Amino acid sequence: TMAAYIFEDVIKEIEQMIEKEELFLNRLDEETISTRLNSQNRSIKQIVGHMIDSASNNLHRVVHLHYGANPLVFPNYATNGNNDRWIGIQHFQEEDWQTLVQLWKYSNLHFVHVIKHVDAQKLNNKWIAGEGEEVSLQDMIRDYPRHLELHMGEVHALHELR
Repeated sequence: TMAAYIFEDVIKEIEQMIEKEELFLNRLDEETISTRLNSQNRSIKQIVGHMIDSASNNLHRVVHLHYGANPLVFPNYATNGNNDRWIGIQHFQEEDWQTLVQLWKYSNLHFVHVIKHVDAQKLNNKWIAGEGEEVSLQDMIRDYPRHLELHMGEVHALHELR
């Protein structure tokens, strides 16, 4: 598809990250994933949970941006403490680690599948990201690997704490 071509680099980056990081995540022990906290007071389990939320919310944005109003009003999950509410309400801290890792992997693989089939005519459709801030579908997709890398960097930093 046209989108698979347009986002070839994004797709490759996400797929390579999944392949590499799944192996790393699977090797982490219970103490490391549960008790070490980053500057936002999140454990590795909670950071991975947040990345699952990110894949889910971005997937929903892609779908809505194909048929919804332009610019689209989409519920804000990412700021004003909302992402911490999402983490708390879903109790990622208590979830089975293998379930979280697999959900992270397959949420992102499905997001890649959806990216490959985005309607190129919808790429300039926008959603309202904040007060006076609109983000196009294309920019949202392009920014996604950076967001994943940011949070995987947090996971690696917590793993390396001694």
